Amino acid sequence: MDELELIAALRERFGPPPARVIVGSGDDAAVVRARALAVTSVDAMVDGVHFRLGETASAADAGHRALAGALSDLAAMGAQAGEAYVVLGIPPGFGDPAALELADAMASLAQRHAVALVGGDVTSAPVLMLAVTVVGWADDISQLVRRDGARPGDLVGVTGTLGAAGAGLAILDGRAQGPEALTRRHLRPEPRLAEGSALALAGAHALIDLSDGLACDAGHLARAAGVTLEIDLGALPLADGVAGVADQLGVAAWQLAAGAGEDYELCVCVASGDRLAAEAATSLTWIGEVVAGGSRVALSADGIEQRATGFQHRL
Repeated sequence: MDELELIAALRERFGPPPARVIVGSGDDAAVVRARALAVTSVDAMVDGVHFRLGETASAADAGHRALAGALSDLAAMGAQAGEAYVVLGIPPGFGDPAALELADAMASLAQRHAVALVGGDVTSAPVLMLAVTVVGWADDISQLVRRDGARPGDLVGVTGTLGAAGAGLAILDGRAQGPEALTRRHLRPEPRLAEGSALALAGAHALIDLSDGLACDAGHLARAAGVTLEIDLGALPLADGVAGVADQLGVAAWQLAAGAGEDYELCVCVASGDRLAAEAATSLTWIGEVVAGGSRVALSADGIEQRATGFQHRL
């Protein structure tokens, strides 16, 4: 297919837009009925940096992960997801079937979360590249949660389980063996949009998604608020099979849970008085507390301070 044929095929797979989209894909720009506040995030994934096409991810996996990663930023604000705009850079030899598998995976994820895929661009590129812009909505600023709201005395919690994505990547790399559920968590993460909205309504002071690992992302919360997050590594909720993979790698299980990243769970800071409301909003594991000053994360296991760095790009 040429560019126009591929765009038409992608549009067919993405389906008709909802009523709020007045003009969707096919015109020079999209037109959407706006609510009071637009919440916008941009994310990119590149072959050789975020995945290795044909080795650690298929084209469909890459499409899913790119959209999931972008939507996870909306979850971390407590926003209701709305629209997504996708730029797809296709390398030589990628092939039409792979492009359509990628689009099908994105469309499936978008449908589950009522996200409208309404625009973007297709271009040639040296390697597979996906840049995704997502727009979420809120009616009032009180419905959204920022990074900088953590306060001394807050409890620190996380949704779901941790370490699965890092363990899954080790399995895909051939460095360990483990259950398929771990590789699935790495290849097909699910953005915690419902959980983010529920925690916002429950009065969360601060939220962040765990894309780069708890050790790194909790640090963003600490620096934004000028506080210290004291984290008990022994309290981290490990996904099934993570401990076994960690044993094979010769590291503590908490290293995968706190440092590997790409779990896309949420880390939340909640006033102690709102604990029950937060627990009623979604399943949480409490892993620490916020204390005054420091602008850092203090990690400890069995009372001994530990170090984990999380993921950062080398530019």
